[in-house]
Amino acid sequence: MGFLLRQRHVTCLHASAVELCGHGVALSGNAGFGKSTTAAALALRGVPVLSDDIASLEETGGKFHINPGYPRVCLWPDSVEKLLGSAEALPQLTPAWEQTYLPLDGVRAKFAGKKLPLGLVYLFGARSGADSAPLIEAMRPGAALLELVQNTYMNWLLDRDRRAVEFDVLASMLEQVPVRRIVAHEDSRKIGALCELIMSDAQNILSRQASALAPSDSK
Repeated sequence: MGFLLRQRHVTCLHASAVELCGHGVALSGNAGFGKSTTAAALALRGVPVLSDDIASLEETGGKFHINPGYPRVCLWPDSVEKLLGSAEALPQLTPAWEQTYLPLDGVRAKFAGKKLPLGLVYLFGARSGADSAPLIEAMRPGAALLELVQNTYMNWLLDRDRRAVEFDVLASMLEQVPVRRIVAHEDSRKIGALCELIMSDAQNILSRQASALAPSDSK
């Protein structure tokens, strides 16, 4: 799917995305940093999931949206064990491969089945064993842009011209959408604290944005 979207010149973040406060919130970062695991943990807490691993962006009327992906979150057995207590708690994608999936069928977890305005991007950094973790930090736009460029999906397919176009797309996105750094804890048992932190932080950021955009009462 990532390859096909690239052929259609669609910019895709290497990210999972969830719905919070009516917006798409992207969880982006390198492989193995916990994007899908965190999305699944949020889903098990009632947060609808918009996409897993690939977040395709769409610019409409000068605003950026995230399109929905497949109604499932793919997980490796060690992540399933951390989340559900048993590596066999979820079905395998195929009998020939050990990866499993969390169905977003409304039974255990929900799917956000329509495109949503992109409200916030979280970039996963290296995990920390510090007592302060998990934590969320602000990022400077320049640093955020460089990291987002590195975390678009299948960016090795791009030639020089398409890479320049994508750079401009991401720079335009950053003018509208805040990007924040997530530092997860090395202890996987603190995934619940990370989920609570993300939900609280996103609500604060997105509610402030909504208040700023709301027309003021005048007499």
